[in-house]
Amino acid sequence: QVQLVESGGGLVQPGGSLRLSCAASGSVFRINDMGWYRQAPGKEREWVAIITRSGNANYGESVKGRFTISRDNAKNTMYLQMDSLKPEDTAVYYCNANLGLTFAWGQGTQVTVSS
Repeated sequence: QVQLVESGGGLVQPGGSLRLSCAASGSVFRINDMGWYRQAPGKEREWVAIITRSGNANYGESVKGRFTISRDNAKNTMYLQMDSLKPEDTAVYYCNANLGLTFAWGQGTQVTVSS
């Protein structure tokens, strides 16, 4: 079993930055790709970014050029550096891990972009 815990969310002004972290524990050897998703009130969960074990990354169109995903396999931790934040980035951000036949999810961390 794999447990994921997100941290780093909060309130930030438009144009500001935040860095989210996702710490994995348990059977971490099962983790393949990891990713970030987000869900705004009244909307469906949206894919934000994904990163492979070797560090190859892909991004959703709405965050490309502003967000950077990374992971430190030695620390079993994934990050999401969010720059040039916009009000429409406001959402609960979830960490996801591909375990092969199943997925693990974190509990989410709130990001609010507002002046």
